[in-house]
Amino acid sequence: MRVLMTGAGGLVGAALRPALEVRGDTVVALRRATAGRGGGPTWDPAGGELDPAVLADIDAIIHLAGEPIANGRWTARKKASILRSRVDGTALLARCIAKADRSPPVLLSASAAGYYGDRGDELLTETAGSGSGFLADVCRKWEAATEPASAAGVRVVHLRFGVVLSPGGGALARMLPPFRLGLGGPMGSGRQYLSWIALSDLVQAVLHLLHRDAVSGPVNMVAPDPVRNATFARALGRALHRPASFRVPATVARLLVGELADEALLASQRAVPGVLDHHGFDWQLGGIDAALDNMLT
Repeated sequence: MRVLMTGAGGLVGAALRPALEVRGDTVVALRRATAGRGGGPTWDPAGGELDPAVLADIDAIIHLAGEPIANGRWTARKKASILRSRVDGTALLARCIAKADRSPPVLLSASAAGYYGDRGDELLTETAGSGSGFLADVCRKWEAATEPASAAGVRVVHLRFGVVLSPGGGALARMLPPFRLGLGGPMGSGRQYLSWIALSDLVQAVLHLLHRDAVSGPVNMVAPDPVRNATFARALGRALHRPASFRVPATVARLLVGELADEALLASQRAVPGVLDHHGFDWQLGGIDAALDNMLT
């Protein structure tokens, strides 16, 4: 297959690209025009510029681009940038797909479990409605931006990522230094659920979905074992052979990162992978202890 990928340099894209190539697929990385030197096609999502010729002979699109949500406090400007980086690029890509002489048959487009908002202990399959809050609003608009591609008959899958675990980047990489010093522990009450997925399983799940023609719409990209924050902290402590009892009060988390704390660190999403399980995905690291041991030992 010839696969067009945005966000190929991010945590997920950098792991997914070689996994595609080892199968014999060709990955065409679509870079931002402002990204500096490098080969391959470019686009300008903010300026609405994408050469339709880029889509010629493409068999699938994996759209992962979007500004990271956890890099600093959320100012009004930062929140606007997070929203635009997802919605503008997705809308541009979907419009170009709809106008193409030969539309790629499938678009796998990133979204997030943040779609569900803060839902306490509620078990969340893909049929659950959207929640409230900034991230839920971003995810609704992000997914809705693919509508022109769906209307053109393209199979669109919304990849609702949970917290992607990898020691090489993302949330786990940020947690490792304090936990290795014995200064890690639960956030807030620790009762909030964490919907997570090992990076290696996420990569295989994306490859799985590329060839499941019956699957469209939302797919929870999360392991089948969502855990409470306190359970996760204890598991990470065990994997590192360190205590993990240094609790961070909710008030301190809010002082440090503001609104981001309530939306991402303290919010509870107990999402489960209903679609992946129904379509026979084979989990390799579906339990939190096995996943962390595999990554860190």
